[in-house]
Amino acid sequence: MNKKFVLRDDEMPRQWYNVVPDIPGGLKPPLDPQTKEPMGPEKLSAIFPMSLLEQEMSPQRFIDIPEEIMDILKIWRPSPLVRAANLEKALGTKAKIYFKNEGVSPVGSHKPNTAVAQAFYNHQAGIKRIATETGAGQWGSALSFATNKFGLECKVYMVRVSFDQKPYRKSVMHTFGANVVPSPSPDTNVGRKILEQMPDTPGSLGIAISEAIEDAATRDDTNYSLGSVLNHVILHQSIIGLEAKKQMELAGDSPDVIIGCCGGGSNFAGLAVPFVPDYLEGRKIRFVGTEPASCPSLTGGQLAWDFGDTAQMTPLLYMHTLGHDFIPPGIHAGGLRYHGMAPIVSALVRENIVEPMRLQQLECFEAGVLFARTEGIIPAPETCHAIRGAIIEAMKDPDEPKTILFNFSGHGLIDMASYDKYFAGELQDYDYPAAQIAESMAKLPKI
Repeated sequence: MNKKFVLRDDEMPRQWYNVVPDIPGGLKPPLDPQTKEPMGPEKLSAIFPMSLLEQEMSPQRFIDIPEEIMDILKIWRPSPLVRAANLEKALGTKAKIYFKNEGVSPVGSHKPNTAVAQAFYNHQAGIKRIATETGAGQWGSALSFATNKFGLECKVYMVRVSFDQKPYRKSVMHTFGANVVPSPSPDTNVGRKILEQMPDTPGSLGIAISEAIEDAATRDDTNYSLGSVLNHVILHQSIIGLEAKKQMELAGDSPDVIIGCCGGGSNFAGLAVPFVPDYLEGRKIRFVGTEPASCPSLTGGQLAWDFGDTAQMTPLLYMHTLGHDFIPPGIHAGGLRYHGMAPIVSALVRENIVEPMRLQQLECFEAGVLFARTEGIIPAPETCHAIRGAIIEAMKDPDEPKTILFNFSGHGLIDMASYDKYFAGELQDYDYPAAQIAESMAKLPKI
């Protein structure tokens, strides 16, 4: 049995796939918070290059990947598709389980797929410096790598709880030349105000986004960069699923279930959306997005207009949200601690194409340990949610011969402190209280 399915460099997709034109019912455009009218690209051009804004709002199904981006992606792409045969054996299931290994990138996750593209387009626009936020540090590491490739400065506002929990992510960012500060920080008006009100706050992605946007908006040489949620990010990540389609053909197989973990939605959508046209043409595929019970935007939030950040500096996005001032607990899957979900993923849930699944922290770590002991790769805490989802699907009916494909969004070799806490019994499950979610939801903008 072949375990690994690898494409040659010249078989790498040369175009990204844009799912937006194919979403039944379409996507609602972002709104201007002041006027509540659809926001055009002009107002956003203060912090984004026009090339990315054109991709954000593009009606085209396919967009060419520039050679400069291809050259860097080829350092690790095409990434392998792997049959998790040892996991199947340990589970005693007749299901076939495949994973797309995005942990082979220079920083160990899927994030550079869009970081390289965003750094390229900013460099092309004459920008000298990029400000961004990061949760677990995966995105900050990826953008640090990418900006280094194009000679740009990088300032990273890292959610404070992860800044303390994950020191080696900071080391990665420093190695690639980035400046990293804990968020909220004294470097911005937003950060200073929040530190005054809540000096002991663990921080949140919403707060870190506010700081990065303020930084970009107050400097002419600086743009802002976001690692998930937005349409152009999912466009760049579609290379994962486009490769996977070719590799599943090499394996002589096709997926019945496609699974990914969901924080902002980019790694899940990157694998899933290239298969959506097949679904719309009548092929029976289930798409399952797994999320933490401690930050359940899909299963506990509402589909509504909301800000992408705490200080209400972003446009209003129509997405599943827990409310822009929601501050989740410091679970170790730091990349899944975002209050909102990508409008694309939210729309696919609305259309009953994507099924959300809520998971607890301990069952996900248990799944990650089983995966490490069977397949030999230690997964990031975020990725453990996808693995747990795959195990649940495989064991629903162990005698059913279905094919499961999940996105292995990143390895966990810089997350070993989280595993230490798990083995020491220091982690616990956490359901975010419904009353606190309701309190946060009450502050949603009235549209």
